[in-house]
Amino acid sequence: MSAIDDAFHGLRHIIASGELAPGQRFPPEAELCERLGVSRGSLREAVRMLDALGVIESRHGSGTYVSALEPANIIGALSLTVELMPFDAFIELYEVRRVLESHAASQAAARMTEAGESELRAILDELEAREGEQGTELDALFHETIAKLAGNAALVELLRTFRSRSRAYQVFDLPSGPDMKQVSDHGHREILAALVNRDPASAHAAAAAHVAQTEQWLRTIRPAPVARTVPAAS
Repeated sequence: MSAIDDAFHGLRHIIASGELAPGQRFPPEAELCERLGVSRGSLREAVRMLDALGVIESRHGSGTYVSALEPANIIGALSLTVELMPFDAFIELYEVRRVLESHAASQAAARMTEAGESELRAILDELEAREGEQGTELDALFHETIAKLAGNAALVELLRTFRSRSRAYQVFDLPSGPDMKQVSDHGHREILAALVNRDPASAHAAAAAHVAQTEQWLRTIRPAPVARTVPAAS
C-alpha cells in the first residue's frame, strides 16, 4: 500500500470513528503527518481524494473541515465511478435500481398527499406529449418526485446516481422507440394509479414491472452508448 493510501485510509478512519465530527476542523498538517507517518505531499493528495468524495471541504483562510456528510454529497460522489461502468456492469446496477425504485414507490404510496398526486399527474401529462431530451428530463423527474415523496434523502440521491448512467443508453431514440415509449408511459400510469390509491403493495409491483421492462429492452437491444447531458430516463 502506498503512502497516499496510508494517508487516505488514516484520514478516513479518523472521520469514521467520530474523532473528527461533521463540521470539525482538521488538525494541523504537521500533526497529521506525524500521526499517520506520511509526507505532506501524500497527506495533501489524500485530502484531495476525500474532497472529490464530498467528505471534506476547504475554507479559504480557515483550513480544512469535515463536511456535513450529507447523503447528497457522499452518495452523489458515486457518479464519478458509475459513469465509467461498461454495459454489463450497468445492467447489474439496473437490477439494484429495480429493487430501490420499488421500495421508493411503496413508501411514497403510504405517504401520498393531494399535492404529490397533482404534481405527478402534471408531470405525466407533459411527459406523454414530449419526446427526445424533454421526455427524458420529465421521465427522470417523475421517478425522482416519487423518491422524494418516500421521504428518504439517501434513497433520493442513490436513485438519482443510478439513473444518471441510463442517459448513455436511450432506447426511445431507436426506430421502435415510439412503441416502447407508449409502453413506458402506460407503466408510469400504473404506478401513479397505485400511488393515488395509497396502495403500497401495488405501487411496489407496478414500479418493479416498469423498471424490469426497461431492463429487458436494454438486455435485448444492447444499444450503443451516446453522449447525453440530461437526467436519465427510465
